[in-house]
Parts: sequence; C-alpha cells; structure tokens
Amino acid sequence: MEKIMKSNLVESTMRDYLTVIFRRKMVIIVTFITVMISVVIGLELKTPVYVAQVKMLVSGKKQVTSPYYKDIGSYGQSVVSLTQREIVNSNPVLERAVKVLGFHERPLDYEINFCSPIKALLIRLRRSLSFQPSLPTAQETEFIFRAAVENLRECVSIESIRDTDIFTISAKDFSPEAASMIANAVSRSYVIFDLEQQLVELRTQYGEKHQDVLLLKDHINAMENHLSGLPLPTIEAIGPASVKIIEQAQAPFAPASTRKSTTLVIAFFMSIFLGVMLAFGFEYIDTTFKSPQDVENFFPFPLLGFIPRVGNNGKTLIKEIQQTTPYTQSYHHLADQLYLLIKDKKLKSVLVTAASPLEGSTMILANLCTYLSATAGHKVHVIDANLRAPAVHKFLNISESPGLSDILEGKTTLEKATRNAGENLIALSAGKTSLNPVTLLGSVKLQEVIKSAMENADIVFVDYANLRHIKDVSILSSYLDGIVLVVNEGKTRRHVIKSLIAPLEQRKCNFIGVVLNNRTFAIPRILYKWV
Repeated sequence: MEKIMKSNLVESTMRDYLTVIFRRKMVIIVTFITVMISVVIGLELKTPVYVAQVKMLVSGKKQVTSPYYKDIGSYGQSVVSLTQREIVNSNPVLERAVKVLGFHERPLDYEINFCSPIKALLIRLRRSLSFQPSLPTAQETEFIFRAAVENLRECVSIESIRDTDIFTISAKDFSPEAASMIANAVSRSYVIFDLEQQLVELRTQYGEKHQDVLLLKDHINAMENHLSGLPLPTIEAIGPASVKIIEQAQAPFAPASTRKSTTLVIAFFMSIFLGVMLAFGFEYIDTTFKSPQDVENFFPFPLLGFIPRVGNNGKTLIKEIQQTTPYTQSYHHLADQLYLLIKDKKLKSVLVTAASPLEGSTMILANLCTYLSATAGHKVHVIDANLRAPAVHKFLNISESPGLSDILEGKTTLEKATRNAGENLIALSAGKTSLNPVTLLGSVKLQEVIKSAMENADIVFVDYANLRHIKDVSILSSYLDGIVLVVNEGKTRRHVIKSLIAPLEQRKCNFIGVVLNNRTFAIPRILYKWV
C-alpha cells in the first residue's frame, strides 16, 4: 500500500491537484469566510493607537556639578539603560505627569470616543455589567489616582538605541495629540526628577542660599511650568539636567498598527492559502475511495465500472428515467461489461454485496437486473438473501412475502414465492422470519433454490448488502460462482472494506470485480479540456 501511495504522489498531475481543490471547495470556502470575518471583526474591535516618541541623551553635561553624578558617564550602557528605564517608570515621575495631564480625570470609557460602533457597544455593555464597590470619597479618589498611574505606566515604554547614550520614551494613546503630550510630559517629569536629585546633593554640600542651589531651583520651576506636554523651544527643552531632551515628541500622522486595507489584503491571500492547505490535509487523512484510480490501485480484482451520483431529482432507478443520461449510460456500460465477463468465465450466479446497505449495492443490483432483462433481453433471476434487512422488494415494487425465508422454512415453494418483476425478470423477495438467518441460509434448501433458479435463467443475482455479517456472506458465497463488490465514493473506508473481505479472500472466494457507486466529478466540465 505504501508503494501505491508513493507512486500516486509521484504521478500526480495538475488535474489531481485541481480535483482536490474542487472536491474540498467547501473547506476552502468556509475557511476563507471564517478567516475574513474574524479579521474584519478583529479590526473593528481594535481601536487605532498612535505612538509618539521623545529622544533623551543620558550622558549630557549638566550646568552644575555634583559628586553624586560625576561618574555617570563611566557607567556601562546596559546599566544606564536599565537605570533610566526604572527611573522613568517610577512613581514620582509618573505621578507628576498624571497630575499635570489630568490622567486621573479621564472617564473609564475614554476609548469610546475613538473606537468603532461595535467596540463602543461592547464597552458600554462591559461597563454596565461591571461591579464597582462603594468606597469612601478619600479612598475612591486615591484608588482612581493609583489606577491612572498604572494605566500611564502601561502606555509608556523605554528603549535604548544601541551603541549610543541615547534612549527613547514612547507613549501611546488613541489620540495623536494626547500621545505626544504624554511623551513630552513624562520626559520633562523625568528631567525634573533628575534636577531634584542634583538639588538634594547641592543643598547638602553648599546649603540653601548657595547660588547654584538657587539657580537649580529656578530651572526646576521653569520646567514645572512647561509640564503640560506642549512643544517647547529646543533650548528650553534641553535643560541643565544630566539627561537631556534632544528631540521632543510630535503628534504622529498615522496609527502605529498596520493599515486596515493592508491587513485585509494579507488576510485575503492567507485565508485562501490556509483553506487550500486544510483541503489537502483533509484529503491526506481521508481513507475513503475518491476515484476509480483509487479502486484500481487498492483491489487486486478489476474495476467493472462506476455509477455517477444522481442529482436532486431523486430518480435512482433507470426505469424511471425516460431520456438517455450519463446515469443510465453508466448502467448500460456496467451491465454489458459484467455480462461479457460472466459469459467469458462461464458464471451463472453472482453475489452482489457491500460493506453496509448504505453503499447502495441493492439499488445497483435492481438497475442491473432491469437493464439486462428489459434492454439486453437476458432472462434474469434475482434473489434477496438479506433476511435481516430485506430491500429488493422496495426497488422492484413486489410484495415482501412469501419469500426466500418461507421457502427455507418449508411454508411454500419456489414457484409460488417468485414474482414477475418485469420483462424477463423474475424476483424472489426475502420474506419475513423470526428464526436465526444463519440457520436458514445454512440449510440444504438454499442450495436447491439457487440451483433451480440457475436452471430457469441466464444469470442469477443474489443480494446481500452487508459484509459485516460475514457468516451469512460466507455461506452464500459457497453456493455462488462469483462476487461483485460495491464501494461508495467518499464513504467506504479502505481499511474497513479490507478487513471485511479478508475472510472471503482466505476462503478463496471468486471476486469478479468491484463497482464504484456515487462517483462525482469535482472539476467543472468546462475546465477538463484545459487540464
């Protein structure tokens, strides 16, 4: 089997690939729709975020000196970077920025002013369902302020520029103007914090009235007056601190996220690619028969023909279809080939069977008998040996009883139980019985019934559409000349049918051939000439 599978892979053509794509088109379509809807909903639920950035110089020279800072330029870059990151994210720096920006006064549904209607609806719903504990006014104010500090900490990020003493402070917000103001306010709060550290050192060294102390106080006051985040002249923004603002934040023109159109184009192609990959994945793990080539490669006996899947008109019997169609033509071809094979091998009795009644073997048997008797003019005798679940009488429109079971129980004779089901077509239904079918089928009378039918007909067909009752099938096969196996495209699994026919192969039963039922043509006919 592995050898066959490998050869099939090597010999695959463009038609084989297209067949898989068209056969699994619903997988591709569902995948495409699911991915595209998910992406569209995801884009609608994602509010555009703008990012503004400030560049800071760590080793800048300060206007006043302090022993505490004199060795800062000698620190390793990684140590300085980590130090500045922690300082920028510290509470003293962020709390000052929160107060100036009024971050704690922002409404909880601040995002609703910038998001899509769907996201706004979800925000309102979440807010209506959220539980807010009642706290004293002072505690509630403190809680809101602390929450604002944490929210600001999440909005701010610090990143060092490799092989330089420069790092960036980035701030994100739903508004481009607010993003730039946050970045500027945090950077200036950070500079003020640095100046305050110098002020403490100078006070300790020189006292409160020293000229450098007074000068540094003036710088701190000047920086506090510009904490609003609005742009400043470059000279005022730089300041005297050991860290300097070398580039202020400007309102970004576009969101930081990928544009919706770009995301949709990528999702379009990726959904198709994913759908095709899933289609081939399902095809690979599917162990059912999917084409006549699969049948020919799997079974050691020949493929007699295939029956195409019927449309929605529900007419599966060829006697109900007046005009010539691919469906009726397939039966003509199958019946002719089967009869020639039977004549060539001098066979007179054939068992038609399948893995289960769902494979449609009984319907195929009824149509074969109808064609061979009415159209080809052969005298045909059909016997329904499926005493457990008889079905031939339904297709040939004859009474269910008396039937085979009544003959085997001695209640009637073959002549009285047989029915004329059409021109040159004699049928024997299964009948009704309460006895064990294995006991009845194993009786000598069954062999006599088959022998008598063979004497009065050109060919005898016996129906037993259930290989799972292997004892019944084994008994029947011992009385008959050959077996025709029916498999259903897309339903019959290779390993299942292999295990079911294995006991019959061990008994050296004569398998004449196999019929593929419900054959589909995945590729539209208009494309066949191109592939």
